[in-house]
Amino acid sequence: MDFFYSIVEFFVTGGPFMYPILLVFALGAAIAVERHVTLTLMRSNNQSAWRKVLPLLVNGEFDEAREMLSADKSTIAQLLSMGLARQGAVRRREEIEIAMEESMMEIIPQLEKRTPYVALFASIATLLGLLGTIMGLIAAFTAVANANPAEKADLLSASISVAMNTTAFGLMVAIPLLITNSVLTAKTGEIIDSLEMASVKALNVFSAKAKRQAEA
Repeated sequence: MDFFYSIVEFFVTGGPFMYPILLVFALGAAIAVERHVTLTLMRSNNQSAWRKVLPLLVNGEFDEAREMLSADKSTIAQLLSMGLARQGAVRRREEIEIAMEESMMEIIPQLEKRTPYVALFASIATLLGLLGTIMGLIAAFTAVANANPAEKADLLSASISVAMNTTAFGLMVAIPLLITNSVLTAKTGEIIDSLEMASVKALNVFSAKAKRQAEA
């Protein structure tokens, strides 16, 4: 219970800048949770779709693969559907590859959206903490200037201690948000790498199929 009261006292004595820092943390945390859940589901759905479609591609069952992917909403299904649509109309690998790259350009913004805001909110929290400390120090020195000389040292040290609360709180908010941003960025990179891997494997299958048909 004493720990809870210490936290409340720390927050209250920090001054008005503690509230916008708390708001920034709430917004950053909300975005981080949403992005984490979304990216985790995307990765899981992509892995599931890839496990199902890969045997069809290897066996040359492209019509079945198109049908399966048309009912799938994953990003890898979106990517491979574009390639399979081109594969049925053209034979050249370059044209299929361009179509899949176009699909990747549509998918990547979906993966990266809102993640940069987490790092932005971390920076804002840090700056708000510093601003709160500076404003607190200004108020402290102004109050000390008019205080009794015998009380100046004690009053100044107490005021500085309170003013530093905002910097401490800003850093306490910024550090977790920066770590979370790094985790989300890494998770996004893993998904993009897996999509590129699937794209290359699919292109190799299409090329091998076209080569066998040309030789037949």
